[in-house]
Amino acid sequence: QVQLVESGGGLVQPGGSLRLSCAASGITFSAYVMAWYRQAPGKERELVATITTGRGTSYADSVKGRFTISRDNIKNMVYLQMNSLRSEDTAVYYCYGRRVNGYWGQGTQVTVSS
Repeated sequence: QVQLVESGGGLVQPGGSLRLSCAASGITFSAYVMAWYRQAPGKERELVATITTGRGTSYADSVKGRFTISRDNIKNMVYLQMNSLRSEDTAVYYCYGRRVNGYWGQGTQVTVSS
């Protein structure tokens, strides 16, 4: 079965960094567009970053220049490097993969607070 498993979340001070990882199994990973979404309390889930099969990337305006999405098609992993974190980045971060159908991970909590 398809599994997307996120890791790397936690508590970090403003200005700090975190690297999220998502391990994929049960899919032909290299054929999937991968993305990171986030959902803050009381808000809708929003797209943070996308990486295509050709490694093209796109970002939400709120994270441009601070976050970097990457993928490793050998390890079936997608990453989100988050730098210069702000309190407004606090959310549950979800990994998402899509080819024809889309699949979600269970999410990992990121809390930015002093």
